[in-house]
Amino acid sequence: MAYEQLRLDNQVCFRLYTAARLIVQSYQPFLSGLGITYTQYLALMALWEKSPLKVSEISSKLKLESNTMTPLVKRMEALGLVKREKGKEDGRETIVSLTAKGKELEKEAANVPSCLTGRLHSCGIQDETLIALVPYLDELISKLEKGNKE
Repeated sequence: MAYEQLRLDNQVCFRLYTAARLIVQSYQPFLSGLGITYTQYLALMALWEKSPLKVSEISSKLKLESNTMTPLVKRMEALGLVKREKGKEDGRETIVSLTAKGKELEKEAANVPSCLTGRLHSCGIQDETLIALVPYLDELISKLEKGNKE
């Protein structure tokens, strides 16, 4: 190899990408039983915290572009989980709120975090490791967001 710095083993980004992909993959068995994807689960968690929300607010919370959110919300509406309305003050805004079905799904999803933790424990990953990761990941996210805005 001509450039040692291009080896996959030397890439932090590859480790983060792989870990993220494997975590999302670990959620799949639990979420497929609910009939939702991981990204829909994230959007629903934002709405379970507060509903209604503007699409732009959901995008901001999930750190996704609005052009990613719009089709996601449309698919969730087709599943009967949310409803979309135009903003009363600004017709360009789309307001998303939970339907009764979306609210009911919260009860079914309540065990997903503990199921995932159980799966991680079965792989030998301890709570202490996960708890220790959080501040490092938060710092990385914060600094990257700040750096990308400059």
